[in-house]
Amino acid sequence: MSNTITNVLPKILAEGASALRQQAVFPQLVNRDLQQYAQRKGNVVNVPIPSAIAARAVTPSVTFASNVDASPTNAAVTLDQWYEAPINLSDNDLVSVDPMFLGMQASEAIKSLANNVDLFIWGKHTGFFGYTGTPGTTPFSGSMLNAANAKKVLSQNLAPIDNRRLVIDPSAEANAIMVPEVLRFDGRGDQGGILAGTIGTKLGFDWYMNQNITTFTPGTGWVTGFAVSTTTGVAGASTLHILNATASGTIKVGDLFTMSTDSKQYVVTAAATASSTVGIDISVYPPLAQAYAVGATLAVVASAYTVNMAFHRDAWAFASRPLQQAFQAGNIFQLPTDPISGIALRLELSRQYKQETLSYDILYGANVIRPELGAKVFG
Repeated sequence: MSNTITNVLPKILAEGASALRQQAVFPQLVNRDLQQYAQRKGNVVNVPIPSAIAARAVTPSVTFASNVDASPTNAAVTLDQWYEAPINLSDNDLVSVDPMFLGMQASEAIKSLANNVDLFIWGKHTGFFGYTGTPGTTPFSGSMLNAANAKKVLSQNLAPIDNRRLVIDPSAEANAIMVPEVLRFDGRGDQGGILAGTIGTKLGFDWYMNQNITTFTPGTGWVTGFAVSTTTGVAGASTLHILNATASGTIKVGDLFTMSTDSKQYVVTAAATASSTVGIDISVYPPLAQAYAVGATLAVVASAYTVNMAFHRDAWAFASRPLQQAFQAGNIFQLPTDPISGIALRLELSRQYKQETLSYDILYGANVIRPELGAKVFG
């Protein structure tokens, strides 16, 4: 192989342009308490989730009251994401280019890995069922109502009041910073809006902007008029049988809908294919709030939307395993930390035939562990 380095061959270079970095903030904002467990052997960390316990009245008696069984569950965080960003230089390259070149390319390598982690965590949004806003309409235009509604969704789902975050794309941020209560000193109590263009803490959320936020397109199988086609049993079921006479196409993990009878929000947890003849069973979360009668309709989110996220830190978990030197070979290892995302990387310098390879890599995993603690703010 050969490198194309003609643009950096002159012996004298300018100071060098900084890498264009996205604000890869998700790794810093989610629960990272699993790091200590991730360092042990095994590639899966199971997070126990307690089961609900109902309070009951106490009636003194000569016999003991009946026992109550507990059924805790768990959410798995699998460390199955291993990525690298290598830099290759021949001996001729090393003596031909300015030393600044390595620093510039190292910054780009770290950027690519940080973005990879950030997007992976963001992509787990398909596990959340709470939502607010209008698909295709950028939120916070003239008011903070969307944030207030997101706060309402989290509170209804019993999310803790502290450690709530709101991560938004640049368009949503541009709207939010122009809201008078954010921009003006007499509305917010400090000069952070007009001077720094920051939002800070508002309505119980710490606000962050992230350029990695993008859109989600629901499955193509949703059409107006989907309804329950058979009885679905008691409350607590995780499957709903629905039918539409003209339906065909995909139903995706992460598709959202509410029920006409109680406006309860649900998310699809398994991919399926819509059928106009026999209907379709869709797997949903949370478990059904009630047994929906035949004919109860679904209000489906069928349009693409930008996925801004309101969440408590414990909604999802992230863990990475430090990859240190495995064998006493001749390679050189370092463990740098990215200052923006806060993730720890491994840098390996290896010697090959007349060339050097500098490779940054990371092993990590993430998952939604409490879907109740997150909500999408459509844009």
